[in-house]
Amino acid sequence: SGKTLWRIEYDLSAPDKVYVLPPALYEISGMTETDASTIACIQDEHGIVFFYDINKSRVTRQLVFGSEGDYEDIVRIDKTLYVVRSDELLIEIKDFNSDNFKSTSYSTGIPGRNTEGLCYDRKNNRLLIVPKETSDDNPDNIGKQFIYGFDLGSKKLIKGPAIRFDIPLIEKFALENNIKVPVKGKKGEKKKPDIKLKISAISIHPISDMLYVLSGAERVLLVFDMNGNIEYLEILDKDLFPQPEGITFMKNGDMFISNEGRNAEATLIRFNYNLSLLPVTDPL
Repeated sequence: SGKTLWRIEYDLSAPDKVYVLPPALYEISGMTETDASTIACIQDEHGIVFFYDINKSRVTRQLVFGSEGDYEDIVRIDKTLYVVRSDELLIEIKDFNSDNFKSTSYSTGIPGRNTEGLCYDRKNNRLLIVPKETSDDNPDNIGKQFIYGFDLGSKKLIKGPAIRFDIPLIEKFALENNIKVPVKGKKGEKKKPDIKLKISAISIHPISDMLYVLSGAERVLLVFDMNGNIEYLEILDKDLFPQPEGITFMKNGDMFISNEGRNAEATLIRFNYNLSLLPVTDPL
C-alpha cells in the first residue's frame, strides 16, 4: 500500500523518568495533569484525589470527595475535575484547587460494564467514557469496542457510541505491519493475532489530536484517529509496565503512564515529547 506506518513521538523502551509512587497510590487507577508540575491521581478504593508534584516527587495535597468506591479514571477541564466510577457514576469536582470545592454526581447510564477510561474531547465539548466490556446482545457488536460521549453542556449521555473500534481490523493491522502481539491458534496451525482490547485508560494527545488507548491487562498501547481507525500499536515491556492503568499528557506533549503496584511499588513513567522520532518525509 506504500503508506508509511505512522509512528509516535516517544521511545517506549526508554523512559525519561520513573517515579515510584507512595503506598497510598499502590492501586492507582487513573490520573490527569492539573498544571505543568502536578498530576492528580485516584486509586481504586477511596474517594480521594492525590496531587502528586513531579518536581518534588511526592504527594503535596489530598482532596476527599467521596466515600469508598471503585474509582477508575479522572480528567481535568479548566478548574473542574471529573472522576468516573466503575458503576458508571460520574463525579464533577468544581474549583478543585479551593478548599470550598463543590462536587456533583451524574448517573451516566452507559451501556456496558466496568467503566474504566475517561478523557476530555475539547473539540466536541464532551467527555469520552469507555466501558471495559460492551454489554450488548446484538451479534453485530461481536469484536467491537465502543466509546461513549457525555455532553458537557446538557450533562447527559449522547445517544449511541461516539467512537467504534473494530478488533479484527486492529488484528489485521498488527499482522500487516509485523507487530508482535498476543497470538492464538491450534497446534500445527498458523497462529492468528489475538487482541482483547480491555481498555483501562484513554487520552487525546494535545498536539496531534490522536486518541491514545491503553489495554492494561494485555499491556498494549494503541493510537487511533478520532474516527476509530488504528494508526499505531505497541506491546509494552512487562518490567517497565507491570499493569498500565492510566495515561495523561502535559500541554507540551510529554506523556505519563501509571502502573498499579503488582509485586513491586506503583510507578509513574514519563516520556518526553520527541519530534525527532517521527519519520522524515522526503520532499518530492
